[in-house]
Amino acid sequence: MNKLPKNQIVGWIAVALSTVIACIWAFWGIIENFHEGWFHESFLMNIGLLLIQYLSPMFIFVFLCLLGLTYPRIGGVAHALIGIVLASVLFDWEDAVAMQLIIIPMVLLGIFYWFGRPQPLRFAYGIAVGLPLLTLIVCGIEPIWRVAGRLNDGNLGERLIEGNGVRLVWAAEGNGWTREGVNWQEAVKRCQNLAEDGQTLKDVPQNIWRLPTVDEAVRSMSRHGVNSGGTWDEQTKTAKYNVRPDKESPLWNVYSQVIYWWTANEIDENNAYIIVYDGKVWSRNKRFGPASLGYRCVKPLK
Repeated sequence: MNKLPKNQIVGWIAVALSTVIACIWAFWGIIENFHEGWFHESFLMNIGLLLIQYLSPMFIFVFLCLLGLTYPRIGGVAHALIGIVLASVLFDWEDAVAMQLIIIPMVLLGIFYWFGRPQPLRFAYGIAVGLPLLTLIVCGIEPIWRVAGRLNDGNLGERLIEGNGVRLVWAAEGNGWTREGVNWQEAVKRCQNLAEDGQTLKDVPQNIWRLPTVDEAVRSMSRHGVNSGGTWDEQTKTAKYNVRPDKESPLWNVYSQVIYWWTANEIDENNAYIIVYDGKVWSRNKRFGPASLGYRCVKPLK
């Protein structure tokens, strides 16, 4: 059996590395798009967000691979240049992590393409394009099906939600249920200062509304209009469900970027619990306040 020439071995290593990276980005992109993305009412805006924000890394590595296969020298230089650009955008030049995690691997990959000549070339093209697309399709089936079937009754008003041992009124969209991200202290303050109407913020605490506890939030989660049967284990700090909840009415707004809510439960002076629309409970720093982390105030029914 004849051994493969060194330039073919180097070339196939380059294709394999590029394909693995592209598949990882394909997996991450499609999963994250239907986890935190796909919240616009416009289908075109959702597609744009998918292609530009979530799948662009996959497209870049597939393109660079095809460029390196077609024009090895140009592709090799392109890998190195893009590695330098990415490092400069993501890191400070004094940060050695940029050199170790981005520039050096991209330069090495560029060198592989410079000297590598995988054969047959058609097979290399097929792998470079086919495997990331296959990853995209396989990993996208479940989230696409789930998001397409979400319950949205269009009612963003005050809701009484009861079941699984909990009976609470959840605030309507507005000051009691925001589409913007805030930190824990701000969420607590707004709920405390919220007037009886659930919309007006007063200058002093009214103590009518509050954040839900972790236990209340877990027990209130639902899927397709049916309570998910959630329970919160205080000892293990884990939530369990009979049915996995989702970002649906009546608790969640499918057209909001917010996919996490603050809860009333503090872990310590710096951290508190948040709940994800799919029922997971995580610890986050109280000062954390990205656009995806909001709140929804609750009050007991009189």
